Amino acid sequence: MKRIDRIYNYLLDNTAKLDLNAINEKRGFSASEISKELNMLRNNVSMELNLLLRNRKIIKIKGRPVLFLEKDTVENIIGYKLEDESLVFENIDELIKLSSKHEKDNDPFNDLIGAQTSLKNQIEQAKAAVLYPPNGLHTLIVGQTGVGKTLFANMMYNYAKYTKKFNSSAPFVVFNCADYYNNPQLLISQIFGHVKGAFTGADNEKSGLVQKADGGILFLDEIHRLPPEGQEMIFYFMDTGTYNKLGETERKRRSNVLIIGATTEDPESSLLKTFVRRIPIIITIPTFEERPIKDKLEMIKFLLSNEAHRVNKPIKIEDEAVKALVGSATFGNVGQMKSNIQLVCAKGFLNSIDSNKCIEIDFKSLPTDIKDGIFHLGAKRKEMEEISECIDSQLVITPDGGYKALIHEDPYEPPFNLYKIIEDKAAILKDEGADNEYIKNFITTDINVHIKCFYDKFKNDVKDREKILKIVNEDVLEFAEEIKDLVEVRLNKRFNERFLYALSLHLSAFFKRVENKRNLKYANVEGIIKDNPDEYNVSVEIKELVERKYEIVVPDMEVVYLTLLLSSVQDTQNNEHVALIVAAHGSSTASSMVNVAKQLLGDGGIEAIDMPLEVNPKKILDDVTEKVKEMDMGKGVLLLVDMGSLANFDVVITEKTGIKVKSIDMVSTPLVLEAVRKANIFDMDLDSIYDSLKEFRGYGRYIEYITSNEHKAIITICSSGQGAAEKLKDLVSDIIVNLTNEKIDIIPVGINKLKERIKSIRKSYYIVASVGIIDPKIEAPFISLEDLINGSGEKNLMNIIQNNNILITNRGQNIVVKDLCEDSLNRFLTFLNPSKIISVLIRFSSVLEKEMGLHFDNLMRIRLIIHVGCALERMVIKDGLVYKDDVSKLNNKTLKSIKKSADIFRSSLNVVLDDDEIYYIAEMFE
Repeated sequence: MKRIDRIYNYLLDNTAKLDLNAINEKRGFSASEISKELNMLRNNVSMELNLLLRNRKIIKIKGRPVLFLEKDTVENIIGYKLEDESLVFENIDELIKLSSKHEKDNDPFNDLIGAQTSLKNQIEQAKAAVLYPPNGLHTLIVGQTGVGKTLFANMMYNYAKYTKKFNSSAPFVVFNCADYYNNPQLLISQIFGHVKGAFTGADNEKSGLVQKADGGILFLDEIHRLPPEGQEMIFYFMDTGTYNKLGETERKRRSNVLIIGATTEDPESSLLKTFVRRIPIIITIPTFEERPIKDKLEMIKFLLSNEAHRVNKPIKIEDEAVKALVGSATFGNVGQMKSNIQLVCAKGFLNSIDSNKCIEIDFKSLPTDIKDGIFHLGAKRKEMEEISECIDSQLVITPDGGYKALIHEDPYEPPFNLYKIIEDKAAILKDEGADNEYIKNFITTDINVHIKCFYDKFKNDVKDREKILKIVNEDVLEFAEEIKDLVEVRLNKRFNERFLYALSLHLSAFFKRVENKRNLKYANVEGIIKDNPDEYNVSVEIKELVERKYEIVVPDMEVVYLTLLLSSVQDTQNNEHVALIVAAHGSSTASSMVNVAKQLLGDGGIEAIDMPLEVNPKKILDDVTEKVKEMDMGKGVLLLVDMGSLANFDVVITEKTGIKVKSIDMVSTPLVLEAVRKANIFDMDLDSIYDSLKEFRGYGRYIEYITSNEHKAIITICSSGQGAAEKLKDLVSDIIVNLTNEKIDIIPVGINKLKERIKSIRKSYYIVASVGIIDPKIEAPFISLEDLINGSGEKNLMNIIQNNNILITNRGQNIVVKDLCEDSLNRFLTFLNPSKIISVLIRFSSVLEKEMGLHFDNLMRIRLIIHVGCALERMVIKDGLVYKDDVSKLNNKTLKSIKKSADIFRSSLNVVLDDDEIYYIAEMFE
């Protein structure tokens, strides 16, 4: 450890032992004391202290002697951030005065991370809503799962009490509309109450939440789950302040309640328009991904301080581990981050259970899926650099620093004490004679079960659901979700969103066949039932559910295909990859090749080992073995080496570590690039990468081989190879026709005997790519159905075609948008012909995008085109909407852009959108 680091750690550890009283008693640490304790020359200590001061790591207090304290710890003790202030104080009293500064402003919103950055506008909206005379403005909070909607509503309530808008005993009533989603009558009864006999089982009169919340706030979480009649009752109550219980005919009851709703859905599509119009304030909470890096780091520090407070131990976390945590929140925002931090702290606590030392968290100790967060972050070089600037090699969190419970009941707080569970189980296992290694492995598994089971209930990616609804109707999707839950229970394994896509498509295609009275041409499926008895039994159960719900007969062979689907689609995917190590003789030979690969293809999953020629082979083997242990991410390690004994290390290392290792010699920069491409981008397994690289001789000959093959194909993969796969084939065909004039055959295949089918296709075709519900793990890029729908898939297809030396003649059309919009408008329009107007609508969206200086993603573009298509029809039949809200609240620049872009309809279709319709379009961008 460097001298400066030893001095800093001494100040850090000893400042953490102080409290406000101790600092007030003129406590601190002088250069002489540090010199004596660390056995260093005083001049050297003074020099390093001055450097730490310049780097804003420590505080200097003048006097005799001059005293020093660690800055971050002092900030936590006095409750005040020394952001832009001098860190040199004339005396202790000057420093202590700062501790009273934060007490002068108790605005609860100041406790929110991002109050002055990413949440500044949202907080201004919230304050306006609370303070608006006479009783505040009803508010809707919108945001993905886990962004902090419930916390934000609590802060609004606290702010109302802080400003004396509410008295200190005002109620804050929370109700989750999803809890009674399947029983609308009971849901409305919970909110408004009911009289005796209002419905079966209503034996007594009951007060509703509206009455309980009188004089305070009623927070309706997942408000989109309210049925239309419930929304109507709510907006009548918002208008008049009166309501009736279920079973009453007159609205004669009164209550003064500020309503705050929260939803993960788009209000325009999930709530009645009449309801949305009565909510004047809509606050959108940004995702974790949208927050600035400073906010992300503050959240991590805050969550770590909560865990340090719980266990009363300091937590030291490596900077690389912090980066991995920042990149690990891929679906659940702050909620998932909290889960990840509790998981790594629990594992760190387990490792320190026999000592009073701090909890230490390094990158190597992280679970694979969290460790992979550093690769997600790898593409964002600016964020990586900002993190490096904000923290040193280590972040230290003390038990008394920064902890503050913002709300009393946090839905993301597990109902169990994880650390108590660990201690109790470790004690039991130790009493039974289990060794430490067994105890750690057993409890680590147990930690995963407790935390993941608790947090999985919050995983609900609304955007994924919207994507599926573009190709199947909601009834089928909801039924598929029910089946997914059933299958997970019956088979005791988790399935990801891709399974939901596959199942929804499968059911949709089956219902279409029934509707058209067509039978599926079944392939040879002998042995499927025998090989998969559990999946078959569940499929029989699904057959019975389908027959009961839809009153149709499900053929026995359909059960066989369901069995095939359940057995073929993988469990929840993890982020494991084959790790790559480049080892070569010379001072920088390996590093140079790896640096090129990282610059071209991004950081992640590859490291270099440079070896001087004079180094002992035994030392080299030890170094490579340690690097293999460090790099392994669950799918093995590929060694790319130059020559000599290195080529034989794979067998020895596998025997020593139990990690599957293969090696390829004659390493070159093209070989390294190809390995990274196949490991990280194609996600191929170790054997497949090894087999494909053995014959690799550089990109020149590789491209020559590809282009020499006359017949090229893209395969589309769905459960049966027919029905849904044919529909997918048509969509991909349209995309390819739009991209190139060269012939590429689109071949639909089923997941039954997929490898054999692909092997057969390869005899006649060079496979350019695969698209569908399952990755066939072949030496060709895979595009998932999700990516194809959300827009990235079409772009990926263009890149793949270009990389195969196929001439691109892109006609500039977004085929996915065109096909899906045209399909939807066919269902909505009666007088206008969708195939005639779709090109005009697409041009309108492109012109508007340019006028507004925005980029529309596929979902926004589809929503805009369908809305405007229906608006055009309303103009044709003279039945336009009437805009009843305050036009002055709409953005004038947006209105001008829409009006200018809408001129295209006048010139092309002789149809003019009136002002009211334009106002509604403008609302989509508010």
